[in-house]
Amino acid sequence: MVSSSLLSRRSCFFSRGLHVVGKQLSCPCSEDIVFKAICVNLRHRRWKFFDHVFPSLTDALVSRVIGEFRNSPQLALDFYNWVGEKKGFQLSLASCCALIHVMVRSRRFDDALSLMEKLIHVNGMTPLEVLDGLLDSYEFHDSCPAVFDALVRACTQSGATEGAYLVIKKLRTDGLLVTIHAWNNFLSQLLKLNEIVRVLEHECELLQAISTFYRMLKSGIRPNIVTFNMMIDGACKMGDIELALKLVEKMGVMSKYYVSPNTITYNSIINGFCKLGKVAFLEEVVNEMIKVGFKPDVRSYATMIDGYARRGCLEEALRLCDEMVERGLTPNTVVYNSVLHWLYSEGDIRGASLVLSDMIDKHVFPDQFTYSTVVQGLCRNGYMMQAFRFHSQVLEKNVIEDTFSHNILINYLCKSNDLSGAMQLVGSMFIHGLIPDSVTYGALIDGHCKEGKLESAVQVYEKMVKVEKEPNIVIYNSILNGLCKEMSVDVARRMIDSLKSMGLSDSVTFNALLNCYCGHGDIGEAFALFLEMTKVGRLVNTVTYNTLINFLCKCGCFQQAKELMKRMDLEGLTPDFITYTTLITYSAKNCSPDEVIELHDYMVLKGVVPYIPTYRAIVSPLLREENEQTRV
Repeated sequence: MVSSSLLSRRSCFFSRGLHVVGKQLSCPCSEDIVFKAICVNLRHRRWKFFDHVFPSLTDALVSRVIGEFRNSPQLALDFYNWVGEKKGFQLSLASCCALIHVMVRSRRFDDALSLMEKLIHVNGMTPLEVLDGLLDSYEFHDSCPAVFDALVRACTQSGATEGAYLVIKKLRTDGLLVTIHAWNNFLSQLLKLNEIVRVLEHECELLQAISTFYRMLKSGIRPNIVTFNMMIDGACKMGDIELALKLVEKMGVMSKYYVSPNTITYNSIINGFCKLGKVAFLEEVVNEMIKVGFKPDVRSYATMIDGYARRGCLEEALRLCDEMVERGLTPNTVVYNSVLHWLYSEGDIRGASLVLSDMIDKHVFPDQFTYSTVVQGLCRNGYMMQAFRFHSQVLEKNVIEDTFSHNILINYLCKSNDLSGAMQLVGSMFIHGLIPDSVTYGALIDGHCKEGKLESAVQVYEKMVKVEKEPNIVIYNSILNGLCKEMSVDVARRMIDSLKSMGLSDSVTFNALLNCYCGHGDIGEAFALFLEMTKVGRLVNTVTYNTLINFLCKCGCFQQAKELMKRMDLEGLTPDFITYTTLITYSAKNCSPDEVIELHDYMVLKGVVPYIPTYRAIVSPLLREENEQTRV
């Protein structure tokens, strides 16, 4: 009896205990119990359990769990993502910053950058707001300065250059460490912007980068070789070789003799001189490089070889190839591709074949650029059969991975009016698992349009749209040219209006319609379009003026054509040999010899290089006649 009574009382007590614990687990105020339960179940990845505790979750609790798993970053990230996927729970800046600290401490920078970019671009927070969140949680999560470097990088990667600068500025104002990595990241972004802005803006960006560089110096931050090389490379890409050389010269003084030029520095200078075509200075740079203990590497030679070849000094480029081999360096595919390109450009087919053989003998494996260079080089020099034979040999080896070489051949077939051959080659692409791209379709559309087969061109266009290839302005211009050849002026005008609304029109588009109006003899519409083009800006070019000048000459309005040429000069556009040929040919037929010579002299003084056949046929006899009269 006693034992059963004790068991009953114990059972009752145990039930009451379970009830109390149950009440505590379900109570939102009992954060510690919920926290411990989450941690235990998270370690065992029992995700179903979290459905029960979801109503008890708070942002503070999420941040606490993330902090607990600082040494298990993947679990912390998985938990954060699980919470974020649940509807109705809005993750705050605090919990996201907690996870960023964990990711940075674990050197998982890509995850940290992704979180920061999401805060800025998805959640709409400013870089300074993100910085405040990181600063507020910095000590609690025992973080490190690398988290601020990551924020600067996130800003620059997402294009928020100004935000990156504001972050650096606030860190300096608050007396916090701004590392060399943050400064280098900011500098790198400023210099990368050179690729997407115009020349004048390029100079502004370079000056801003230099300004940032001096701020680093004033802040007591000692620039490293990466900083200097970025500045030097940026100056070289801008064409400011003098600034680049000054930076090399002052590198020691500015870094308190901590930094000196390395191979990358000299390679940037070599590249800078090559871009400017000043190959005469390359030997001096290489000698200086060797003098301070560095030897030219494969990249140095690759740059110089291409630089000499671009200036027409192919013999010197080939000599450098021999020199690098003598120094124990093996030319890579970049070197071989460059030499092949320039040999084909000069029409040296035999020389190119020998270089290709040498490349294979030295076990330097050709890449996609090599194949494309050979195919294009043979086609450009009229060796179409050899180009097809080479292409077939390469196809058999299954080493062609892109559409580039196919597109070259298709383009040449279309230009040769062999549309059936081009279509057969498209079929070959499918057989070899290559999908035609917008370049393929563009070549076919252009070929059909030039043949006057507008319906076939539209059919190709419709196929292109069906396979979700987005047409570009080149393709639209091809169709527009086809419409203009068919004298479908109204359809061409409507098409241009549609392109304008899509923001796709360019000078080629408008010039095609202008030529169409002129061909149609519609002088009113032609000049109305010309005025429209001048108002838009950047649409009027030499082609525009040449079209109108030719039209006026054909209409017998020679004086107006001459006036238009003078306006062309006032607009900063230089007449070219087409302008010269048009005006001189007409004046020779309808004007006195004195007027022809006067026009010739005027245009030559304006920098026009006469078209030699025109010059010989029309002007030379007149000049001889004038000289004979002078002798008499």
